[in-house]
Amino acid sequence: MVLFEKKVGVGEFDIVRDGNEEIMKINYENYNRTPSVEDDENCMASTLDKLTQSPGVTRIIFNQRRTYSYDYDQTLILKEIANIFNYLIKQKKALSFGSDVLSAESLTYFPSRQQELQYLISDLFKKDPVGMYVEVKRILREQKIRLSKMKIKDHVKCQQYYIDLLEEILKLMDKTKLINTAKPYLDGLTIGDRSVYRLIFRPSITPDFIYTRLISTPPLTGQELDAYNIDEDTEVMIFRTPGDVKNLYHLIPPEFKLDEDQYELLDLARNVLASHKPKAEEFIDPERMRTNFFNIGKDLITELAQHKGFDLDYDEIENLARILVRYTVGFGLIEVLLKDEKVQDITVNGPIGETPIFIVHQDFGDCVTNIIPSQEDGLSWATKFRLLSGRPLDEANPVLDTELIVPNARARVAVISSPLNPEGLGYALRRHRDKPWTLPLFINNKMLTPLAAGLISFLIDGSRTFLVAGTRSSGKTSLLASLITEIMGRYRIVTMEDTLEIPVKAFRDLGYNIQPMKVRSALTTGGTELAAEEGIRTSLRLGDSCLIVGEVRSVEAKALYEAMRIGALANVVAGTIHGADPYGVFDRVVNDLGVPRTSFKATDIIIVANPIKTADGLHSVRRVTQITEVRKHWENDPLRENGFVDLMKYDPKLDQLVPTEDLINGETEIIKSIAGNIREFAGNWDAVWSNIQLRADIKETLVSYANKAERLDLLEADFVVKSNDQFHRISDMVREETGSLDSSRIFLEWQDWLKRELRKNIIKV
Repeated sequence: MVLFEKKVGVGEFDIVRDGNEEIMKINYENYNRTPSVEDDENCMASTLDKLTQSPGVTRIIFNQRRTYSYDYDQTLILKEIANIFNYLIKQKKALSFGSDVLSAESLTYFPSRQQELQYLISDLFKKDPVGMYVEVKRILREQKIRLSKMKIKDHVKCQQYYIDLLEEILKLMDKTKLINTAKPYLDGLTIGDRSVYRLIFRPSITPDFIYTRLISTPPLTGQELDAYNIDEDTEVMIFRTPGDVKNLYHLIPPEFKLDEDQYELLDLARNVLASHKPKAEEFIDPERMRTNFFNIGKDLITELAQHKGFDLDYDEIENLARILVRYTVGFGLIEVLLKDEKVQDITVNGPIGETPIFIVHQDFGDCVTNIIPSQEDGLSWATKFRLLSGRPLDEANPVLDTELIVPNARARVAVISSPLNPEGLGYALRRHRDKPWTLPLFINNKMLTPLAAGLISFLIDGSRTFLVAGTRSSGKTSLLASLITEIMGRYRIVTMEDTLEIPVKAFRDLGYNIQPMKVRSALTTGGTELAAEEGIRTSLRLGDSCLIVGEVRSVEAKALYEAMRIGALANVVAGTIHGADPYGVFDRVVNDLGVPRTSFKATDIIIVANPIKTADGLHSVRRVTQITEVRKHWENDPLRENGFVDLMKYDPKLDQLVPTEDLINGETEIIKSIAGNIREFAGNWDAVWSNIQLRADIKETLVSYANKAERLDLLEADFVVKSNDQFHRISDMVREETGSLDSSRIFLEWQDWLKRELRKNIIKV
């Protein structure tokens, strides 16, 4: 809404309201310099003049091909100076130099003082308030020395009057944030030196065709912790900034490195494409829609470049077309953030437009970014997520769970809106790894130990039922996906999720016989999707399959336990659930979700993963903290009746899982149950333990070889699945030749196979 408007020429301005903000937009399109409060004294003077006319402004924007936006805190600093300037101008004694109280003889004796004061207040104050402050302090020192040497009474009176005026100006300026921030840098400062302003004013800079604001200048006082490229055109720097426990994630994407001709082309192309709004049915196949828009964009940019006489090569046209797609049918800088494999979570809080985007970084934890989305961004994203998901987002359904698939990234998305979110819209995105996690990858990052991986592998082959538990951001879904890589490819797998997080396509590319099912979110009412509990029952009619449930949230828990008890007894059944420990899982399943106690006994193994915080509270690491079996001979409370038996438990001093005495001594009913059905293991705990240790040794050796050869790709799912298959083939061969599962022979045969695989790539280890 426009509150105040003029005919906008160079330096003219509008006052517009955007939500709770009152924004001053100043036109600098034909200005011969880049508009900048920090670098240009004329821009600062003009802006202070305008602020005296519009004291309610909360943000200032300069428009000149790009938009330069000064946020509320920076605008407040300028408003404080404008208010003092306005006060001094309106206070007659400042510029009249006391003509109403001093004698004519005194005034004629001090004309230079009056001229000096006029220069300080009317000219220097607006152009360089910090320089003016330093100059006033210098003049004040000189005038006090002069005063001490004066003898004539009228002259003393006039001199004291002048000193009082200067001290009043200093007193007013000392209260401002500008001067208090600048004080550490004032030694040796001269009039016209604008370096101090660059420490204080850092506008967010956005091309005309982009609504999202980005603070492009790195913090001058920040300590650079890391720098890397996401791709050849996208730079990331991580800074530690004084006074903030969060690090700064500073992104410079390709759209902020274009020249003026390219900006003009994108602006024109975006205006043309704006007339073609994608239809709802186009969002059914977003990949095809993006491809169509990309091809249209390339043709359009090529034609516009020819018309304008701009010379662009093929790569430049493709780069501009990709940017154009991001800001028409895509998700803007959210997509650039998701391209960074080190970004794990993205948070956009309401009210959108007033706060930056926050992320969780793989190496540096919680970070604030230099990206500030606009209200237009927030509304556009909400519309696109509704269309992509086919789910409602309104007052009756203020929560939307869905997934986002963009080039080079997948993410789970949670959107909240009013009335649940009183600030309007809010977003949380969790980036998924493009490839499935594997147990060797978790060994490599110390989430679990080789022995734990060997134990899990044994239990998977034993077709047990699993619940992977943990708090938020503990890595439950990633750990669940790693369990799938341990299931032999000969078995069919059915996955069921309300938000697609398991990388089904990656498993399909690995040759898995896998069928995904998407069901209705527990937080959504109505809609065309099948309820989760019906989805589980349907899965039982799809034939003999392993069943993987993304997350057990609500009433589908009863159907899941039905599947555990009667539908999938010969296959792995696994799911994730929130719970900090085994009893927490029991409490949630039985008391919150209404599963009978006797049905809960269908759970065989609970794997708990949790973030472990460091002593300073600033960092955390993900660790598997328990692998627990659920025994069957208890009635009411498994904790009191020894229904939970830890097989492995986290030792904080060693920072790793360690086996319990129960596991070492074979006091485990689940593993004995598995062994009882296998001729080579029945009644022979030493053989069972040897096989678990063999699996651990294989995974540990694979991790060791991968690190020595600097080939961490060997820990990815494609090679790990190949290694697992080879382990099973070698085990079968050794058993047929020797009549037993000789662990030493199996390990040597597998190690020979691994070395042959490595030699294929001419790798020495």
